[in-house]
Amino acid sequence: MAPDVFVRRARPQDAVAISRLNNSFAAEGQMLLRTPEMISLAIDDYIVAQGPAGEILACGALKEYSPSVAEIAAIAVSRDAHGQGLGRAIVRRVEDLARMRGIYDVFALTLQPEFFSAIGYERVDRARYPEKIRRDCLACTRRFACNEICFARNLLIEAEAPDAPVERTGRADAAVVGSIPRAHAA
Repeated sequence: MAPDVFVRRARPQDAVAISRLNNSFAAEGQMLLRTPEMISLAIDDYIVAQGPAGEILACGALKEYSPSVAEIAAIAVSRDAHGQGLGRAIVRRVEDLARMRGIYDVFALTLQPEFFSAIGYERVDRARYPEKIRRDCLACTRRFACNEICFARNLLIEAEAPDAPVERTGRADAAVVGSIPRAHAA
């Protein structure tokens, strides 16, 4: 990420720019349309990357479905800023927002599966999130032809075990590296 770009919480005056960025992809069927009014109503849930001239280069939002489940939503990066790590930075800050709110089960519906896979999300069945289906999918114009892929990540497991735990086998020259959550280790 360029040193003159910074990631921050969105402000009410960012709503129009966020909508413009989002809708540049919505026009191509890559994202859902979001009006400035829709964004304004949820502005506290948005994160943006701001360029040196004050322009919004990337955005993303946390969309809560229950006290423990939220969607990493509306991730958009200006075409001029692709490949600079802004998408990854936005997702990490949205994850931070989820952690601050006590939410550790996050998911994303995406047409960019390679991106979410590359940043540590696992592909899951969207039926795992009936809250999303009830609230959004049933009313969506694309519900009968949706090709979005669901990815998820548990932020609590990550927080408890940031590195793969190492279990000693008793032999001086051997160790098993695995995914034993610290909370369950003896």
